[in-house]
Amino acid sequence: MARRVTQIFVSGFVSALIAASFVLSSGCTFKKAELGSSENPVKLFFVPSVDAKVIDASSKDIKAYLEANTPYKFEIKIPQSYIAVVEAFGSNQADVAALNTFGYLLANKKYGTEAKLTVIRYGASTYQAQFLARQDDAKITDLKDLEGKKIAFVDPASTSGYLLPMKMLKDAGIKIGEHIFAMKHDNVVSMIINKQVDAGATFYSPPENGEIQDARRLVKTQFPDVEKTVRIVKLTEPIPNDPIVFRKEMPEDMKTTIIGAFMKFVATPEGKESFKKVYGVTDLQAATDADYDKVRKMMEDLGVDVGSVMSDAAKK
Repeated sequence: MARRVTQIFVSGFVSALIAASFVLSSGCTFKKAELGSSENPVKLFFVPSVDAKVIDASSKDIKAYLEANTPYKFEIKIPQSYIAVVEAFGSNQADVAALNTFGYLLANKKYGTEAKLTVIRYGASTYQAQFLARQDDAKITDLKDLEGKKIAFVDPASTSGYLLPMKMLKDAGIKIGEHIFAMKHDNVVSMIINKQVDAGATFYSPPENGEIQDARRLVKTQFPDVEKTVRIVKLTEPIPNDPIVFRKEMPEDMKTTIIGAFMKFVATPEGKESFKKVYGVTDLQAATDADYDKVRKMMEDLGVDVGSVMSDAAKK
């Protein structure tokens, strides 16, 4: 009886090996579907900078246009942070992403991710950071007044919410007191208003048609008079706007097709509205990795290591 059971087991095992060998040799069962197909859509990431619901609604419009104007299918992903996007490129789970500048430098250094487009905001291809303070605080009227003060930043890897402002402070020889990472630009503004900090650093964009476009606009619903209660203390030097980046291994013809579709969509009224809602973007222009060398130099001057900052940001 035992020999009979053994024979059955061995026979079944051999049959399984033969079947597996046939499947592998045929090359059909385990072959990954072609990128851009319904089974393997192009993974397009949007990093949250405003309400995730706003990004979700507008990104669906972008997805619909891309699918209607390219031969590819797309899957939209909105992760919790840019760190998740960087690592998604490393595991081939991201193909295209709208990244912040520092996130791009990380992805480029680690995984060779390529900047192909730079966003334009109200005619500008560069942006600046700003220090903000309460209008009624007469003790802070210039950059030098931040000496020893409690400051709110966005996060350790935010270009406009930390790195640019810190470079300005370093160049001026100013040492601040306690600092807090608020994790979002609007949180920084709210902390200033609520007197939780003396000042804060956020992104700056110039006004458009008389309306503020910097980080203060993010809290206007909650604080309608924010323009009167929070003022700009100092602006930093400009650096290139955020890029739209592509996985290095993506076929070049696919990159070209997707880039063309992005450019055409943002030129339409519907596309301009979608991009504006997501990131305040009003246009796009071609970009190369060399466009971001100035930011790399800035990081060198600060003694910032991209790997260590990434590790610190992931812990926040």
